[in-house]
Amino acid sequence: ADLFDGIVMAEQRFHGEGYQEGLAEGSHAGMAEGRRYGALHGARVGSEIGCYLGFALTWHCLLQKCTDEKNRKKIRALDSLIGMIQKFPYEDPTYDKLQEDLEKIRGKFKQVCSMLNIQSDFRIGTETSSLTF
Repeated sequence: ADLFDGIVMAEQRFHGEGYQEGLAEGSHAGMAEGRRYGALHGARVGSEIGCYLGFALTWHCLLQKCTDEKNRKKIRALDSLIGMIQKFPYEDPTYDKLQEDLEKIRGKFKQVCSMLNIQSDFRIGTETSSLTF
């Protein structure tokens, strides 16, 4: 009976071993893919935020010499955008309001662009040369 037991139970044993090997390999591949996706997505967010900060700082410098009320409102909006960007938690990917804060920054950026009469997608002439987020 022991001789046939090994033969009859072989399918179940091989199924279990195959499952364990597949689980280990899938977990490893999933971790590698997750790291690649996280690095790519993080780089995109960093690039977007960096673009907003450079834009805001440049316009802030350009408008500093103008003292009329219209430009003071623009400067206050730029200050608000700069402050939001500086408070953004770059180092903490587990921050639970990361997407919410990013959307607020995008909204403030669009508001500032509207105040400055600039298209927020930076389209320049042709459709191929543009920077969009």
